Amino acid sequence: MNQSDLIPFPDTETLVQQVAGRWLDAVDAANTAGKPFHVALSGGRVAGRFMAAAHVLGTSRRTCWDTVHFHWGDERCVPPDHADSNYKLAQSALLDPAGIDAACRHRLCGELPPEEAARLAEAELARVTGTASGSVPVLDLVFLGMGEDGHVASLFPGAPQSVVTSTGWVIPVIGPKPPPQRLSLTFQVLAAAKEVWVLASGAGKEEALKESLRIGGNTPLAQLLSLRSHTRIMTDLPLPV
Repeated sequence: MNQSDLIPFPDTETLVQQVAGRWLDAVDAANTAGKPFHVALSGGRVAGRFMAAAHVLGTSRRTCWDTVHFHWGDERCVPPDHADSNYKLAQSALLDPAGIDAACRHRLCGELPPEEAARLAEAELARVTGTASGSVPVLDLVFLGMGEDGHVASLFPGAPQSVVTSTGWVIPVIGPKPPPQRLSLTFQVLAAAKEVWVLASGAGKEEALKESLRIGGNTPLAQLLSLRSHTRIMTDLPLPV
């Protein structure tokens, strides 16, 4: 049975600060246990603010990032220094300021042909997480935003059934907004993660959140929630009634 924890915040700044603190607590726990911590980051405005907050808070707390491996939920098919790159967003807000080692940055190579980039990303996931062929990698934490249409990562409404049911880990997809060519983790990888935290923030998203939380909801987020036993949704939006 799927269960979603809807966690409200009064404003975006409180949301990003509190979620950053919760993430650093999880990183500290992994460090104490001597385990690597595999996280997938997202793009978007709130993600940028959240990552910047994590850097500032991590500096004040002297967080050790050495065991954290950074992955991405999706990427636009652009070079890593392009303004639309999700990697560039993370690089500017967190990775470079925190001095994250290059060996711990497992970016999706948007500058390559999409099929090749997907193959390389799957091979890297297998290598870094130690996942055998035929299994599904289990990330410790996946951060997701939510679009006005309820999309998560680059899994959009109306996607072909081949995208919805894909048994791959990373696939090329076409999005409705430029740049249209994307790479995305699949539903099965998102569903397998130990934790998924959705940061639902931004004007015009109230109806998408309401539809996503409805039993039988018709959004990609609703689809993901139905596949998971537990998901946390952090939001500064008015709560659905």
